[in-house]
Amino acid sequence: MATGLIGALRAAGHRVAPFKVGPDFIDPGYHALAAGRPGRNLDPVLVGEELIGPLYRHGSAAADIAVIEGVMGLFDGRIDEHLVTPARGSTAHVAELLGVPVLLVVDARGQSHSIAAVLQGFSTFHPGVHVAGVILNRVGTSRHEQVLRQACEAAGVPVLGAIPRHDELAVPSRHLGLVTAVEHGDQAHAAVAAMTALVARHVDLAAVVALGAARVSAAAWSPHDVVGPPADGRPVVAVAAGKAFSFGYAEHPELLGAAGADVVEFDPLTQTLPAGTAALVLPGGFPEQHLADLSANTALRTQIRDLARSAPVQAECGGLAYLMDDLDGHPMCGVLPGSARFTPRLTLGYRQAVALSDSSLYAAGERAVGHEFHRTTADFIGDVAPAWAFRERDGHPATDGAVCAGVHASYLHTHPAAQPRSLARFVTRAASFTRLGG
Repeated sequence: MATGLIGALRAAGHRVAPFKVGPDFIDPGYHALAAGRPGRNLDPVLVGEELIGPLYRHGSAAADIAVIEGVMGLFDGRIDEHLVTPARGSTAHVAELLGVPVLLVVDARGQSHSIAAVLQGFSTFHPGVHVAGVILNRVGTSRHEQVLRQACEAAGVPVLGAIPRHDELAVPSRHLGLVTAVEHGDQAHAAVAAMTALVARHVDLAAVVALGAARVSAAAWSPHDVVGPPADGRPVVAVAAGKAFSFGYAEHPELLGAAGADVVEFDPLTQTLPAGTAALVLPGGFPEQHLADLSANTALRTQIRDLARSAPVQAECGGLAYLMDDLDGHPMCGVLPGSARFTPRLTLGYRQAVALSDSSLYAAGERAVGHEFHRTTADFIGDVAPAWAFRERDGHPATDGAVCAGVHASYLHTHPAAQPRSLARFVTRAASFTRLGG
């Protein structure tokens, strides 16, 4: 629904800033297609409450309206030891921090008058959240819509749209959610166009615009203000992208550039490292879906193995798996000793982590909040220094990842806006590598 609304508002002439509540990497890719500008995340657990307003201001620069897609239910977020309402990191939490109106999307299939009770509950549950309207989704007949509208009126919540059932309009999904927009290719563009047309026909866009804007007094976040003086020499930082490595936050390349890097994307499925590469970023994604092509690119695997002996390398999640000797039996880069394998078990959740070793990103003892979201696991061989220490939800101590030479590899996804000095450190190391003629 959010993607269709973003596209419909853009088609109506608005400059739309798209956001997603929480750490999710996939939805912002569809938002970007619909808006024609980067999709961004707002996650107070990852970055802290104090950065939500500044990041919102930064991401909505030059836009005349912002659309923030929620996560799970309105009040659902991080599950803490003590119940907090709204939960930290929830849509309601972000809405309250920004002072934005909430537009509920309610699945109307199989209900009529009961929707009034649903709306009444959401509207009154927390006084800091303003439910300003509702869009009814999967509406049946015209009579069904009429009854629903009457029920919403009784609850005092305006109906801003009624979307008929379109079960054939769906984006394919798999083990970690939707198939990414970059993997979906032309079909992603077609799906976004269909969503846009559907919302444009059945939602009162003028009423949506009239709901009002955020009430944020904080200054916009600026990458140049938080990284310090840029490194000398504009070192080339290669960032893996494309179908296998599509997980990333929009602020990451902005911070690398502000720190003095020349950021160059490349596709590990078909390309080798950019000329003059002085540092490498391997983000998360779905390398397990592209094993044959990744393994077949032996020239790149050799380049990465050679580079990692001394240059700074950052690898997260799927990037870590790619650095192992093999992933599900397919030869990978051989930078980290051991094997990665796909498992049926989903590892998911926030972690409060402490860096165990000095690396190209962190000094030992530095703290960070991160998020795990994977079904692969890495089994290291030999004495490998772990990157992070944290406690599992049950309180048991755990370690994650590896630090080896200039490599910092981990399953933990951190948000770069919360760790700007780590990226400045990374680019400084890249500049040193360049000066040494690496």
